[in-house]
Amino acid sequence: MLAGWQVQAEPNRTTFPNLDELVHYTTVTRGEVTEHLLTSRAAIEAVKRGEPVPLDTHVVLVDYRDGKVFRYFVMEKGAGFGQDYDEGRRTGDWQFQWFQPDKTSINMAENTARCQSCHTSRSDRDFLYSFNEMRRFEFE
Repeated sequence: MLAGWQVQAEPNRTTFPNLDELVHYTTVTRGEVTEHLLTSRAAIEAVKRGEPVPLDTHVVLVDYRDGKVFRYFVMEKGAGFGQDYDEGRRTGDWQFQWFQPDKTSINMAENTARCQSCHTSRSDRDFLYSFNEMRRFEFE
């Protein structure tokens, strides 16, 4: 039933973006975990206009625990990224990766296929759980 699904992290085309170029558009707190979500101004503006998120967009979830960065979850949308996976595993042209707090090392203990599995339920919102938060965000 899970044919084609990895049970651990895998290298892919997801890169770590320059966080200084991104906009912090929402924060989610789940118990002891605080998650700050960031993306580009262009991505937020596209969502607000009802357009697809542009290619070359990063969405970053900064996972804080005990007041410090625990890990980074990065989604990147790139031309042809979806073709790297079987049809049943695709999330449009998004790929996902978990990075260590040093921002350079991939956390190979994480299961990126699980990320894809969850995000497939958001296909009507460009595979984003924070789609509505982007749509409601007001720039300063």
